[in-house]
Amino acid sequence: MEVLMPEPQIYVERTLAIIKPDIIDKEEEIEDAILRSGFHIIQKRKLQLSPEQCSNFYAEQFGKVFFPNLTAYMSSGPIVAMVLARNCAVSYWKELLGPSNSLRARITHAHSLRALYGTDELRNGLHGSLSISSAEKEIRFLFPEAILEPIPTGQRARDYLNLYVKPTLLAGLTALCKEKPADPM
Repeated sequence: MEVLMPEPQIYVERTLAIIKPDIIDKEEEIEDAILRSGFHIIQKRKLQLSPEQCSNFYAEQFGKVFFPNLTAYMSSGPIVAMVLARNCAVSYWKELLGPSNSLRARITHAHSLRALYGTDELRNGLHGSLSISSAEKEIRFLFPEAILEPIPTGQRARDYLNLYVKPTLLAGLTALCKEKPADPM
């Protein structure tokens, strides 16, 4: 009987998640929901952004009526920023968040995080990147030390594993098998 090992998983997509200032006390509950939804938290940091940093982060919203309130709100206290990874991370995170307006989320997506933790359209509790490109930009903004290299997928990932990882593992495991420990206990 042959034992089948599952294929190694390579998480090909990352997204940014932010727990906003007014619900930072729910951090543990939210992280638990994130992990139960199949995400891996790759990086995490707690920080407080200045109004200028918030203006830069939300630069695409500049000129909109809510922009001053948004930057004031986001700089009003500490936030928790996380880099989440899984297959289709951006779309699954948006689905878990629900609509940006928490009042609408309570009606249409009652079990979403914004329905559970948000209070209105501005104070919706959590942030999520809108696309893969915005996720990369936002991750670089909040995690400047992060290395965001393109991760191989499909056949490229299999080729990489076969060419670099498997030979190294095989050599290491072979060397281990040849060594007899002096004291196995």
